[in-house]
Amino acid sequence: MLDHVRFDAILVEAGRIALGQWPGMGHAPATWHKDDKSPVCAADLAVDAYLRRELGSLLPAAGWLSEETVDVSDRTEDSLIWLVDPIDGTRDFIRGRTGWAISVALISAGRPLLAGLFAPARDEYWRAQAGKGAYRNDRPLRASQRAELPGARTPADVLPSADIDLTCVERPNSIALRMAMVAADEADLVASLRLGFEWDIGAAGLIAREAGAEVTDAFGAPIAFNKRDPRAHGILVSAPGIHAAAVERISERARRMSA
Repeated sequence: MLDHVRFDAILVEAGRIALGQWPGMGHAPATWHKDDKSPVCAADLAVDAYLRRELGSLLPAAGWLSEETVDVSDRTEDSLIWLVDPIDGTRDFIRGRTGWAISVALISAGRPLLAGLFAPARDEYWRAQAGKGAYRNDRPLRASQRAELPGARTPADVLPSADIDLTCVERPNSIALRMAMVAADEADLVASLRLGFEWDIGAAGLIAREAGAEVTDAFGAPIAFNKRDPRAHGILVSAPGIHAAAVERISERARRMSA
């Protein structure tokens, strides 16, 4: 049986490591860009190495898939796998903003079983276990229950003209934190049309689902994890009452982008 107390302690220590390099506390970690032009910094790698060692010790039978680790072709043979983004929202991290988090999910047979999402700069620890609810700082979460798409709150700085009837709320750089906002009834809708990666959405997806939100890809289909290609066709997290309308609105846009 997994030691949940130790799991929580591992994520808290990972947060301490990240804060030790966060510019918001006066630090200046080395930063560079990957081949795909996305930013990465020394803190990403330090947290990744720590989590791989400690989570591997916590559950030796589980495989590993992380944004900052070279993928291995045989990981799909593992029925259990740790799915990790050591710092989701690296741009906010580098800029000294608070919109970043450490995201860890345990995947069993292609579905999230356990999730931890720690945003130490916000003093927020989100967790969920399949069938047992979702919590932020030990307070139970209940997702948005909005029933109409017009006026729905969505984390955005600027809305496209097709979505001008929605309402902007705070947008952290971390997609995981944006998804968790739906779980906490701080947003009604989060949608991304571009191809994303499993490690971006594994933990927050379980948190949102356990809080009562709908969690699918941009076409309204369920999301499977630990696939050979770890990408997902966008993400849609919403109040159940507006999910069908949101799929109808965005699916054609998503189809054009994926063509």
